Amino acid sequence: MAPAAAHARPAGTQSAGARAFAIPAGDLAAALSAYSSATGMQVIAAPALIQGQRTGGERAADRAGGPRRAAARHGPAPGREQRRAGAAARAAAPGHAHRQRTRAGGRAGGCGGRRGGVSTLAAEPVAVADDIVVNGYRRSLLAAQELKRRAVGTEDNIVASDIAAFPDLNLAEALQRVPGVAITRDTGEGRQIALRGLGPDFTRTQLNGMEVLGNTASGMDNRGNVSRSRGFDFSLFASELFNRVSVQKSYAANQDEGGIAGTVQLFTAKPFDYDGQKIVLSAKGQTNDQTSGITPRLVGLFSQRQGDFGALVSVAYSKIRNNEYGYRNWNWGKVTYGANNIGPEIDAATRALLRGGTIFAPQAQSPSTWYTDRERIGVTSALQYHSGDRFKLDVDLLYGHLADKRDDWAIAAGGYNALTGNVSGTQVIRSATIQGNSLVAASYTGIDQRTEHHRVENQTDFYQAVANAEWKIGDRLTLTALAGYQKSAFAQPTFDKIFLQARNTAFSFDMQPTIPVNTYGFDLTKPANWNVQRLVTQENTIDNAYRNGQLQAVYTVSPILKLELGGEYKRFTNSGYQYLTNIFYGTQATSDRAVPDALKYVINRDSLIPYIGGDVAGIYALLGNNRNLAAANLTAGSDFRIRETSWAGFTQLDLDTELGSMRLRGNAGVRYYHTALVSSGSLATATNGVTVLQPVTVKTSNDDWLPALNIALDLTPKLIARASASRNVNRPGLPQLAAAGTLTVAPFGGTVSVGNPNLQPFRSTSVEGGLEYYMDRNGFASVGVFWKDLASFITSETSQVPYSATGFPVSLLLPGQDGTTPYNYTRPVNGDGASIRGVEAAVQHDFTFLPAPFDHFGVVANGTWIDGDQKAIYNGVAQTIPLFNLSKWAANATLYFETERFGARVSTAYRSRYITGAGSNANVGDGIRPTNNVDFQIRYSPAENLRFVIEGINVTNRPIEQFADLSADRTLVYTRSGRIFTFGVTTSF
Repeated sequence: MAPAAAHARPAGTQSAGARAFAIPAGDLAAALSAYSSATGMQVIAAPALIQGQRTGGERAADRAGGPRRAAARHGPAPGREQRRAGAAARAAAPGHAHRQRTRAGGRAGGCGGRRGGVSTLAAEPVAVADDIVVNGYRRSLLAAQELKRRAVGTEDNIVASDIAAFPDLNLAEALQRVPGVAITRDTGEGRQIALRGLGPDFTRTQLNGMEVLGNTASGMDNRGNVSRSRGFDFSLFASELFNRVSVQKSYAANQDEGGIAGTVQLFTAKPFDYDGQKIVLSAKGQTNDQTSGITPRLVGLFSQRQGDFGALVSVAYSKIRNNEYGYRNWNWGKVTYGANNIGPEIDAATRALLRGGTIFAPQAQSPSTWYTDRERIGVTSALQYHSGDRFKLDVDLLYGHLADKRDDWAIAAGGYNALTGNVSGTQVIRSATIQGNSLVAASYTGIDQRTEHHRVENQTDFYQAVANAEWKIGDRLTLTALAGYQKSAFAQPTFDKIFLQARNTAFSFDMQPTIPVNTYGFDLTKPANWNVQRLVTQENTIDNAYRNGQLQAVYTVSPILKLELGGEYKRFTNSGYQYLTNIFYGTQATSDRAVPDALKYVINRDSLIPYIGGDVAGIYALLGNNRNLAAANLTAGSDFRIRETSWAGFTQLDLDTELGSMRLRGNAGVRYYHTALVSSGSLATATNGVTVLQPVTVKTSNDDWLPALNIALDLTPKLIARASASRNVNRPGLPQLAAAGTLTVAPFGGTVSVGNPNLQPFRSTSVEGGLEYYMDRNGFASVGVFWKDLASFITSETSQVPYSATGFPVSLLLPGQDGTTPYNYTRPVNGDGASIRGVEAAVQHDFTFLPAPFDHFGVVANGTWIDGDQKAIYNGVAQTIPLFNLSKWAANATLYFETERFGARVSTAYRSRYITGAGSNANVGDGIRPTNNVDFQIRYSPAENLRFVIEGINVTNRPIEQFADLSADRTLVYTRSGRIFTFGVTTSF
């Protein structure tokens, strides 16, 4: 059995019942000595476990039994073994190698941490079970439980049991286990999160104390393609770089303004996380059942402490191959058939519907494949100088690199005589099945088919340097400071796409099966049937930069009260552009450009069907198309720039006292901020009756006072009640603030999205409350409710207008389009507001009440119900739709088994359907149908510092299904990304 950290018992005949005492904040060893002298209780402490620890102070009134009541609150009755909460948390903390065994009746009390790792005599008691090994996954759950318990506001944590042992391969996939968190997936990985029904732009992500933003790209334009938003993309970093993630759902005045959904804090490893020297090496192989070969995941860490100094370096490298494929419609839209485009086989009633322009039809009907070869590199370094307990300086450096090489394929009824809008060419419909107002199956002659072969290379490089300092001036005043700079640069220098076309073919589609089915009237794999129709070249760049400075003072007014004062400066810039060329070869009336059959080949990736695509490099070389783009190729409206400069200050009181026999903790404060915005770009301006794009710079500002109150009341040593009320803001998304309009052209119309620099921020008033019951060291159960009233809520205004009204030149249109072609015109506006309300419930429990070996099982489960809506404007008419990214129901569960040598767990995560946009082409809303993903992990540790692991991600190969229109639920996308398996070994010494 491990030695107890602190053991209290009566000392001789001294009285322990009627003596007042007030122990100031300071060294923990001295505080324990003072406590013993004041109370007459002997305290036996293991020096190695309390060396360097500090306490926030303690006091007791001069009354009979007062010190004994204090002792009862901090630990068990005299004569019973105690273990301090801080030691338990430290043993469970990231990187701590030794295991623990505890006896029945043991209780963690005495000296737990309250904030920032500073210990306090006012820690909660934690009972432990008989002879239970606290190891592996269970150890990480225990550490997370302790962090949650000690927080004042509502908070959830994920803690790694050791470096390179984060509970999931991807941070987003780990976060989906947190109550209220749901994730989006792309190319086989978790990408972004929604927190309590609000999307990525509403969740602030901080890395080592500083806000962070990094852009990446999806291979699929249905999922946004290049991401230029405030939402952090969690696929940017390898999970092995982190040892803790904290999700703070309540807002306090000492937090940065913004992130009305909450704050996700990411923590990398530090040298003072370990005792002395630490070396970790990890090697894994990864494979996907929809790709070939095994790719590496490698991690190395070296940490050294010597006296007051510590240094750490960690490196994580991985390569990932993924092949997501399935069926995609570009969109659904209303269509009108010409009289000559309806065959004599169609009955009169159906003919009338097809002629009337009220029927929605799928656009392009496309079996598609997205193959990704991804490389991820992460490097962290940390320097720490801790001069005793008076001065601490931490410097963290991080570099992240994410590079994608994509090889995308598709075949679509998207040639010159296409099924991508009104039908007026050589197409003739021969049969039609209409359900409601949707054309769900049809057959044709005279259709031009088109294939796409697309090569893309992009990368994101992320740099961060941040320094945190803490200086204790006397026993009452502590100063902290942060200074940091970070940059994220996204570049997509290669984007080459070859379109081949086959003319005048028979074709049919059927949208009724789960996976839609196409039938073709010619040989798709014969090279002679295909010639070049179009070449597209593109280049994208997005740059983000943050500068951040913070200064804070904490003054201990009394043993129960602290005063915090602070100020902050932030400057954020975002800029970017897109270059594009779009070269057509032939029109409806002319032939396509012939190329040798040697430059065409059958798709060499997994696909629903085989078909011919073009050799990208060979055809570009043959035709001599320019692949080195310049400013002359700028996509109008894409080169906007945002600069935000913010100043903020706050004051906050922190309370830690007793209310009768109950411990009361809380904070109350107010924050003031002022933000100045400069938005530069081009906007449509009417000049002499002609609408054109003109350069423009718009300057705006906003400010507000943000009060916040958080309370935690220990109703009993095991039952905690929490309540919070706050006001917060969320700055609009970057494209929403752009002084620019961007154009997306499509054969069936297209979209012009215009920004609005005069938008006011989202403003939210939030109230929440909850109860948490802690079952000693065996788990906890919690339930919480929350409500947010979002004023000045930003919503979309969508209408269809003639292209000539958008201000973009007609030269950007596709062949056959002109100024009268209807385009979707979308802009953000401040709406009437929105509200969101929800209930969260969670349970974590070890099955220690069962006989062996079942006492080694345990479960973690939670569920969330959320409801919220907004007003969106369609052609001047407001309609109520759900909030973007809000799943009404979300739940996940993990069943685990842990022994000293062996551990296994299986997890499932469910979220109900949600919308990702307001919709277009008269569809009200578009989004993603329900998902449920299953993962597992198996661990075997033949020795204390050796671990073998097998992991599986998405082992049921759950599809991603996207839809158009909330009511009609029309199929947009059905794809699968495959099962991912890893196997490897980690050693430390």
